[in-house]
Amino acid sequence: MIKPAIWINPGVVAIYGSSIDAASHSHHSIQVIWCKEDLDCKLNNKAIAGTTLVNSMVEHQLEMSEGWVLLIEPNSNLGAELSAKLAGELYKSFPISNFTINELSKETEEINDYLEPLFSELGLTQQFLVLNENKVKDKRIQQLLTELNQCLKGDCIKPSSWRASEVAKQLALSESRFLHLFSEEMGISWRPYLLWRRMMCAIQALVNNKSATEAAYLAGFSDSAHLSRTFRKNFGMSIRQALSLF
Repeated sequence: MIKPAIWINPGVVAIYGSSIDAASHSHHSIQVIWCKEDLDCKLNNKAIAGTTLVNSMVEHQLEMSEGWVLLIEPNSNLGAELSAKLAGELYKSFPISNFTINELSKETEEINDYLEPLFSELGLTQQFLVLNENKVKDKRIQQLLTELNQCLKGDCIKPSSWRASEVAKQLALSESRFLHLFSEEMGISWRPYLLWRRMMCAIQALVNNKSATEAAYLAGFSDSAHLSRTFRKNFGMSIRQALSLF
């Protein structure tokens, strides 16, 4: 059986956990929920089984005794595949017959080994779990995203230099042009996107056994309370609850 765990790669956050109880919340990512049929799993207080997709920015509440939750950036290759599956719907469920969480016992940290049945039955491209490139065409925004990805490697960039005016100057753009271009390319405004990425930095720090205070500092939150409020808003649970899952 897989031990509860979390994987964070550019454009993908994958969590395997148990006793998940998330209050109503929403986030920028498309969410994939994969739970076993004979296990208790409810989305918005309605029982679900197999796999359910939740579209970006759709408010939802989740109770799950055991299973997978994947958060995928919409403006990525995998996000595009999931968007096509959703076809504009807020939620969409798929029966997945080959659920193998309880049978898996491989001593590996390769997420592909665990999620292969899910991706195969949904017809998704599995390589995007490791290399989920964004679909941004503008090279300046690509450069910006590459810098932000450094945080996922444990080399967080303090957000003191991430004001829109400073980023725009770095990219040789006016602030208004940068903000318009970023929203156009990414489908989300700069400020909420940066907040989301800073939260990924904080989660990575927590996974690396940093305290909530240390994680907040490393990711540029004003304090642990600010991080906690942001975390609850995006995930529907406290940091302490989240840490108990993996």
